[in-house]
Amino acid sequence: MDSISKLYTKKAQNEINLSKIILKISQDESLQEKVFSTPKDTYFSAVITHAYYSIFYMAKAYLLKKGIKTDSPEEHKKTYETFKQLVEEGIVDVELLKLYEEALIRADTLVSIFHLEKSKCGKFTYKELPQANQEPAEKSIKNAEQFFKHVHNLCE
Repeated sequence: MDSISKLYTKKAQNEINLSKIILKISQDESLQEKVFSTPKDTYFSAVITHAYYSIFYMAKAYLLKKGIKTDSPEEHKKTYETFKQLVEEGIVDVELLKLYEEALIRADTLVSIFHLEKSKCGKFTYKELPQANQEPAEKSIKNAEQFFKHVHNLCE
């Protein structure tokens, strides 16, 4: 694996680790109060965002390994579309694309919270209690770990 691809792999692993740390902080009120001196709160939306970034960075690592570089503008869109194309060509398993798409939808929903289409209105919106995002946050970490594991193996 070349050095830039390795850097993206390291960033992907770092994002998974950070997701787990944020999840733990969100679930442990005493940790929030004693260690960080913050009021009780949850940060599940940040877990979802960082899990998405893990998948994004791992996809970039894989594409670089294949000699494909995606850049701004619209780097996230280009990375997703290129990864999707490899799935359509049968080079990458469709299940990995499903994990990517699920993470993308969750992250996009959080980022675009005020511009949601009607079909997304019930998911992760500002109207829900922060605790409502715990289950999707936990699922996001599992998906990111699975994506990382499989795509890392493809990079080897």
